[in-house]
Amino acid sequence: MERMGSIHRKVMVRQHKAEVMIAGEQLRLRLHDGKLIKDHRYHLRTYPNCFVAQEVIDWLVSHKEAPNRQVALQLMQHLIDHDIVHHVCDKSPIYKDVKLLYRFRKDDGTFPFNTEVKVFMRGQVLYEHLISGRDSILQLREEKGVAYQRSFPGCQLIDWLLQNGEVPSRRQGLELCKALLEHGIIQHVSLKHHFFDSGLLYQFCINFRRRRRLSELLSESEQDAEGVAPQRQEERPESPFVLRKNTPTEGNASFMSIQPSDLKVASGARRSSLTNQQVTSSYSHSNSLCSGPVVRCNPKSVLRKNVTCEELLSPGAPFIRRVLTVLGDALGWGFVVRGRSPCYVQAVDPNSPAAAAGVKVRQFVCQVNGRSVLHLDYRTLTKLVMTGPRTVVLEVMEPID
Repeated sequence: MERMGSIHRKVMVRQHKAEVMIAGEQLRLRLHDGKLIKDHRYHLRTYPNCFVAQEVIDWLVSHKEAPNRQVALQLMQHLIDHDIVHHVCDKSPIYKDVKLLYRFRKDDGTFPFNTEVKVFMRGQVLYEHLISGRDSILQLREEKGVAYQRSFPGCQLIDWLLQNGEVPSRRQGLELCKALLEHGIIQHVSLKHHFFDSGLLYQFCINFRRRRRLSELLSESEQDAEGVAPQRQEERPESPFVLRKNTPTEGNASFMSIQPSDLKVASGARRSSLTNQQVTSSYSHSNSLCSGPVVRCNPKSVLRKNVTCEELLSPGAPFIRRVLTVLGDALGWGFVVRGRSPCYVQAVDPNSPAAAAGVKVRQFVCQVNGRSVLHLDYRTLTKLVMTGPRTVVLEVMEPID
């Protein structure tokens, strides 16, 4: 029991680090969307994909992510302290409310992919696969008279890992699950046991898809510094650590506040659905990962005008047909699809495999891996991509501007 208490304390520290990674990634994507991250020229040198410190402070206050400039400054310093953001020349370890240039480590390839980060990213990938699967093992189950939403027996998770080719052997599956528990990705529903290949119930204790509020980072950090025990997870309705416990009821709406295709990713995760706010990728992401208050509405369409399938396929239509091959990485593919018959690309992570392959906003998706998807809605198309192979061959129709 004492060992489990020690593990739990370590888990809480790692969960906070994970939360910082997700919130930082969601902020990075939002700043890209807001065009605050771009190339800047300073002293005859161009610094790509960076932002002006003062402008981001302005943005945080104006978007109500921070009540004032002082808190905004503390938030950005928190991201520096956790290796999410750095000065472009690494000359200033202190974030200053001036016209200095800073950059997200994800944007310049200096993000430290240590063992902890790799385990976190692997957990995010598994979470996306499990939560999006047609016959998911995440179900409402009881243990000792208490019902837990989206829980799973340990042995069933290892079975799933083997069946889906995630691990080559049961022993390695057990080692992976133990690592996920030790790094705060999953946990026993009552926090009493380590991971065993048995019928004990476990849950993911991080909701990778929930949009984060940056102010949460400071409150959790202050609690850690003061040695104050954090509130129990079930007493914190906005917590990203969503251990749901209640009497048996039908439905799982309380677990997810937004659909897979309404996210942008994550992070720890750059892309958490095809991605990350509003994403649709599976190998995450973000990049889901995603940020801010709970989102319950769809984003505004980027289309200049609505187009029907008949218009897309009519001879002489002002569209160019392209075939694009997107090789997903550990975080996903990095693009968002929306719409219904036909679907279109709503957003693209600028540093994602999708962007590298030529996927662009306002492209209409005609085929996925040789299958026609013109008459599918975005949810069905999303599931098709997320449950398919890592390499996705897209046939798209691109409007001629």
